[in-house]
Amino acid sequence: MPRVDRALFDQIIVVDGGSTDGTIEWSKQQGYEVYVQKERGLRKAYQEVMPLVHGDIIITFSPDGNSVPEELPSLIAKLKEGYDMVIVSRYLADAKSEDDSIVTAFGNWFFTTLTNLAFGGHYTDAFVIYRGYRKRLFYDLGFDTDRGFTLPERLFFTNVSIEPLLSMRAAKRKLKITEIPGDEPARIAGVRKLQIIRWGLTFLWQTIVERFSP
Repeated sequence: MPRVDRALFDQIIVVDGGSTDGTIEWSKQQGYEVYVQKERGLRKAYQEVMPLVHGDIIITFSPDGNSVPEELPSLIAKLKEGYDMVIVSRYLADAKSEDDSIVTAFGNWFFTTLTNLAFGGHYTDAFVIYRGYRKRLFYDLGFDTDRGFTLPERLFFTNVSIEPLLSMRAAKRKLKITEIPGDEPARIAGVRKLQIIRWGLTFLWQTIVERFSP
């Protein structure tokens, strides 16, 4: 977080999922606005914090070292060109992920390819959290509700984030989308919470249902 240029933003919110490692206390000491979510899961964090966001553009950013802060000016500049969504792709041009395993690299490629085939997208990285988009898309594309999530999450006993379905629905609506390259370093802290089988089944379910929904 110290590498993030605060002058680039009107508002920075640290959303905490109930940590016990001093994140909340440190963030408050540094003057960040902190929100502690009430329900479990990244998707619920977005739903709860979105009414607190003042601006018209949102950038979602992971502070575990995966998202490179030095890419933020390029991301913001591209958004100012009028794009509805800009993704910092780990697989565009010479960008690379140092956090990928063989399994996660294949999974990202497979579901990104599936998203492109099913919805006419042109993504190289449809799942990454590091992206910026118009706040209205969160509501226009239905992410303020649980539509598209409740049934597969219950079936597969999991919680997933919005990024895969956000990419699907944005491509389906033919929104103005682009990517910029950005490396993904290995995380500097935190534990990977990837649920390969459960998330894979959920994303596959969402892709099929979304493909044949109006």
